[in-house]
Amino acid sequence: MTGLILFDCDGTLVDSQHHIVATMTSAFAACDLPPPAAAAIRSTVGLSLVEAAAELLPGTERRLHEAVADAYRRTYHATQGHDEADEPLFPGVAEALVALNRGGYLLGVATGKGRRGLEGVLARHGLRELFVTLQTADRSPSKPAPDMVYNALAETGSTAAETIVIGDTTYDMAMARNAGVAAIGVSWGYHPAPALLAAGAAAMIDDIADLPGALAGLLIRSES
Repeated sequence: MTGLILFDCDGTLVDSQHHIVATMTSAFAACDLPPPAAAAIRSTVGLSLVEAAAELLPGTERRLHEAVADAYRRTYHATQGHDEADEPLFPGVAEALVALNRGGYLLGVATGKGRRGLEGVLARHGLRELFVTLQTADRSPSKPAPDMVYNALAETGSTAAETIVIGDTTYDMAMARNAGVAAIGVSWGYHPAPALLAAGAAAMIDDIADLPGALAGLLIRSES
């Protein structure tokens, strides 16, 4: 049984932490705010920009969160270069995606990025044609809401039983749980493995080469 595989982007497909930290730091400066710690910024990766700003500015008004998000977008798109090193793929990701596509899996993305940013990353790495559905936080509620998964199911005609989310944060695991689909956590991203398991990961992988086996095991179990 093949199925729909929904990947997170930042921290799962690409190592964008340095770019995200630098861009959020610049966004705070543009709003005359002291910069958050890098670890605090990394902990919000996966949320929409407005929700990330709210996490970093507890007790403040939404209009400030929106101002930070707007500043982030301006800085991100102004500095986003054509060099893949800005947001490099994790080792083995391109090869794994190609193999899964050839194996008959439908591939999608569910990310806290905006559509423009996601399209840019996939295009720079030559991966855009591999994905049949792209779900972004500027078109759906932020993770951990289930809407991005629901939208992907509707677009592809897939069922929850044949869908698996792959991600590196508790937000990914919670989104999957809320949507009634299984999730696999990856250990190379921005949240620790124990937190992903506690948030509902059905399995953890330390190397993307292990993903096909983990997928097959979960999909076979879903048929039982």
